Amino acid sequence: MGYFITGITGFIGRFLLARLAIRPGTFYCLVRSESDAARLHEIGAPLGLSPERLIPIYGDITKPNLGLSDADIQRLTGHIDHLFHLAAIYDLKASAESQIRANVEGTKNTIALARTLSVGRFHHISSIAAAGLYRGHFNENMFAEAEQLEHPYFLTKHLAEKAVREATDLTVRIYRPGIVVGDSNSGEADRVDGPYLFFKLLQKLRDNLPRWVPLLGVEGGRLNIVPVDFVADAMDYLAHREGLDGQCFHLTDPAPMRAGEVLNLFADAGHAPRMAMRINTRLFDVVPRHLWQSMMQSPPLKRIGRAVLEEYGLPETALQLINYPTRFDCAQTHALLAEGDIHCPPLPSYAEKIWDYWERNLDPDRFVEQSLCHRLAGQRVLLTGASSGIGLATALKLAPCGARLLLVAREAEELGQACQQITELGGEVYPYVADLTDATEAEHLLARIEAEHGGVDLLINNAGRSIRRPVAESLDRLHDFERTMAINYFGALRLTLGVLEGMSQRRKGQIINISSIGVLTNAPRFSAYVASKAALEAFTRCAAAEYSDIGVRFTTINMPLVRTPMIAPTKLYQQVPTLTPEQAADMVLQGILHQPKRIATRLGVFGAVLHAVAPKLAEIVMNSAFRMFDEDDRERDLTRQQEKITFAALLRGIHF
Repeated sequence: MGYFITGITGFIGRFLLARLAIRPGTFYCLVRSESDAARLHEIGAPLGLSPERLIPIYGDITKPNLGLSDADIQRLTGHIDHLFHLAAIYDLKASAESQIRANVEGTKNTIALARTLSVGRFHHISSIAAAGLYRGHFNENMFAEAEQLEHPYFLTKHLAEKAVREATDLTVRIYRPGIVVGDSNSGEADRVDGPYLFFKLLQKLRDNLPRWVPLLGVEGGRLNIVPVDFVADAMDYLAHREGLDGQCFHLTDPAPMRAGEVLNLFADAGHAPRMAMRINTRLFDVVPRHLWQSMMQSPPLKRIGRAVLEEYGLPETALQLINYPTRFDCAQTHALLAEGDIHCPPLPSYAEKIWDYWERNLDPDRFVEQSLCHRLAGQRVLLTGASSGIGLATALKLAPCGARLLLVAREAEELGQACQQITELGGEVYPYVADLTDATEAEHLLARIEAEHGGVDLLINNAGRSIRRPVAESLDRLHDFERTMAINYFGALRLTLGVLEGMSQRRKGQIINISSIGVLTNAPRFSAYVASKAALEAFTRCAAAEYSDIGVRFTTINMPLVRTPMIAPTKLYQQVPTLTPEQAADMVLQGILHQPKRIATRLGVFGAVLHAVAPKLAEIVMNSAFRMFDEDDRERDLTRQQEKITFAALLRGIHF
């Protein structure tokens, strides 16, 4: 038995080969390069496929006869019983041109090769996307009825299947899988598409909100999701069963779940908040479709929509998935598969495995160091407060990333020691001694950096001062407020204003401001500190709105309590939970990598929400903390001391 397979090293291809390998025969697999051939043998070795049975054939689906040599064509002609055509682009974000070349022209070239080789049976792996966004039930005999094929992915999958259907001189079988996800037993997958596109959003919700917070979402249409092992089992079985030539098979879930149910299912798997209330989007059908389309073509709405999708890494087609309108009739195919004891497992039975595999192996944050170095290579990073605490920990983590680190601190000796540590780690570092509360020194610093480095790509405003003193004891200490504003607000503002012009001219750049959880929770005793950080946040929000469309990003990090020299005078903090500077630096790295608007702990976000929806309750909680944590850090009452520690642990990270 001879097999010729395109796309064998792809997601479905690897799983299909594992099924075919059990059968006798030789497998000729299209590869483009030596590295692809090596990858092919890596896949085949665990399956027991020797080089004599697993043979790479060099070519390219975009070329006539797939670019096969005359010698390969001669030795394969008349010896191929089954040709499986899997090679295609399955990326919703790919360009129209690349999808046309691969999906349409590639299929036509494969059909031509099938004729040349006189193959016995041509198996085309299509997709439910060939139906477009058909409204209603789409059965296995339907094809021309497809509608709303405007998106390149839907259109090219439709045209590819059309080419196969028009090849009446070939014996063909067509397979339309649903949205393919990982293995239902292990969760294994090697690409992020379909429901995976929403995993990062769910993860962000989990990291920023308590699980019990109810969310508002959409009900949506039914998403037909199937695991890759079911698809491979079904294709292998149907391909070798006699009497099915000329048919099309829906490899779909007979009981698909609505989009809102799917998102809640994966939210449960990832321990994220659920959408407690879901809006049925069909309520909006009262508005004529042409009117919706006209509204969405409005330039401001289009720009806002694109910006929102870009923020969460979603392609525009993802919104169409949410309200997917098509139901796929698969009764005939599933009746055949049942005879082979092949069944599509329900999504709830393997959703946790899909999420777990993604988070362990596919989550971009698993490769944060590699991604960070890719982003920062050659970039000019200006970091203040760099000689100790969060600043030093951040600089040490950035040292191996190939960036030019422009470090600022007041003390020359400490800054020199920090630079030595960074140099030992292979970092490129430039020290600058400056007092940022002095306008003249700040201007001189910016001028030197411009002259020596040509500007700044990333500014991290980390330098700061904290004063822990109740308002009642600050009535005659206006200078406390002036000192904190001088560095926390005006110092950061001077540098920000100094680098913005260059960033806007280059149409790229990022400014990260290290703020405090106190801004979200309004912590007592820190009125001077919190006010200065709040001022910086207010400026940041205004500036971000002005620079959003020219590539300059602003990120605010509401740091919880961190064990740094700044909190050392308060003895109580030695006994309560705090972040290490290294953990705080990891938050900075996340800010660099993902460029979010804000990074905060769940408690910080909850505090902000509580102050917004129940301000009196929040005030009472903070007042209770204020009275509990008096100014005497040398508490002699052990019971009361334990109460303080317990309360601080409960509200972990908040300053008292």
